[in-house]
Amino acid sequence: MPSEQLDRLTERLEQAAAQLRAGSLDAERAAAVVDECARIAGEASVELDRRVRAGDADPAGSGQLALG
Repeated sequence: MPSEQLDRLTERLEQAAAQLRAGSLDAERAAAVVDECARIAGEASVELDRRVRAGDADPAGSGQLALG
């Protein structure tokens, strides 16, 4: 998943948060938006974890030594 995909996931989360903050959703729709946020956040978390494990999260190096 390229960083563009993470950017899209972030944008979707921000849009959902704006909908929830607006307070204009009925309870059922708000619950559906919260569920969607959890799903999107889970997708992003899995991808970030994969990148960190693969060493792709910080291509310039963070200056930290690898364990092991």
